[in-house]
Amino acid sequence: FNETMSAANSVAEGLASAALEKAKYGEGDAASAEPVAIPCIADGDTGYGNAINVKRTVFGYARAGMAGMMIEDQVAPKRCGHVAGKSVVSFAEAVQRVKAACDARDEYEALFGKGTGPLILARTDSLVTDGFEDAIQRCLAFREAGCDMTFLEAPQTIGQMEEYCKRVSGPKLANMLEFGSTPILPPADLQKMGYTMAAYPLTLLSASIKAMQELLQLIKEGQPTFDKILSFGETKDIVGFTKYAKEEDRYKS
Repeated sequence: FNETMSAANSVAEGLASAALEKAKYGEGDAASAEPVAIPCIADGDTGYGNAINVKRTVFGYARAGMAGMMIEDQVAPKRCGHVAGKSVVSFAEAVQRVKAACDARDEYEALFGKGTGPLILARTDSLVTDGFEDAIQRCLAFREAGCDMTFLEAPQTIGQMEEYCKRVSGPKLANMLEFGSTPILPPADLQKMGYTMAAYPLTLLSASIKAMQELLQLIKEGQPTFDKILSFGETKDIVGFTKYAKEEDRYKS
């Protein structure tokens, strides 16, 4: 838990710094705008214990600055939603887990003001273990329990995606995992279908791995890499060296 909270604090600090940088150094209107928070939804997994632990997790993420938290119905330790061997808790326990998260959100807002509590994203992985209808019923029950958004993980057909969007109210998340169980659709099609948000959990990681493999092979073969990488100047711009240098110049004596 402490390790998770430390990571959440680091992410929150990084997003806050990015917002300040954008406001300070942005172009046009962005340069004069007030810093705007960059929302981030934390993955609360199973809540790390019973319902009381779930509430503690919600409070911890809220204090760390997270805009939302996902809570799911898998048995701990959880697995990736698109791999074999998943198992879920009972229907009743899943609903109570989500209810505890929603109660914690509301209690946090009672203490710190309306809108300060994190969005609760309730996920079910029961489609593979208990069937599509069970997954739909869990999402409906999660909405009754008060969650802000639902996430039916790993639908296997476009028809299942469409039925989920038709039958379950409120905002919904689509998980676009390439080569996984769910059809990959353009964002516009997902929005038209009824999805509110799309996640691409491995796209950048997978692309980075492929790029590193290709570069390492070129290095091994003694081939040039210039056309595969950014210029040194572009790299400095992206990681912030150029901005820091300008700031440093302001204080030269």
